[in-house]
Amino acid sequence: MSGPECCENPPAPASGVESGDIQQIASLNSYVSGNPDSKIAVLLISDIYGYGAPKLRKVADKAASAGYYVVVPDFFHGDPMTPETRIEDWLTSHAPDQAVDFAKPVIQALKEKGFTKIGAAGFCWGAKVVVELAKDTDIQVAVLLHPSFVTLDDIKGVKVPIAILGAEIDRRSPPEVIKQFEEALEAKPEVDQFVKIYPGVSHGWTVRYKDEDEAAVKCAEEAHQDLLEWFGKYLQINHSTL
Repeated sequence: MSGPECCENPPAPASGVESGDIQQIASLNSYVSGNPDSKIAVLLISDIYGYGAPKLRKVADKAASAGYYVVVPDFFHGDPMTPETRIEDWLTSHAPDQAVDFAKPVIQALKEKGFTKIGAAGFCWGAKVVVELAKDTDIQVAVLLHPSFVTLDDIKGVKVPIAILGAEIDRRSPPEVIKQFEEALEAKPEVDQFVKIYPGVSHGWTVRYKDEDEAAVKCAEEAHQDLLEWFGKYLQINHSTL
């Protein structure tokens, strides 16, 4: 489930206004933000435009300011989607299923550094990676934002608390599909869930909103706050000052 919607409004080049830096974690270049002494880590998994997208890094910095050590790995090894690339061609060498094998060593590296709890959030393409991690309890809590590639069977296999944040205008995961996900989760009382559809916004809005679109910016910020609140519920960091 991918298409033109996944490619709309590609991110502008980074402005350099960032709180973190680039480090190597499990042999992957990663944008890292936050205090390494927090012992609670958050893994953010990008959409097709990769770990360098400025608005994604802004989300990472927000999570870092809430007390988390945030890692945004480059699962594309320097080859993110570009406006000049056909997505069908790009996906042949960047299937999200393959990225699970990159994500697990990152999680293991964080555990070896002493992090005792790890949450993960995936945007569009990255949501598939996160839902796979949530099936094996590699993480303690998950968030999917405007997911692509995620199936109903994926959702049925989830074993950790999960939030799904969807757009009202989304052909990849339309509200009726998100509703099916919600019903599947409601049938699993042992798995806590939070599902929300944001009105008037399109697929990808949380990290690819237009700055001049005040309504989209407001909804994106609301989604970011919902993400932090969900993490806070299970990772036990107080983010109320944000």
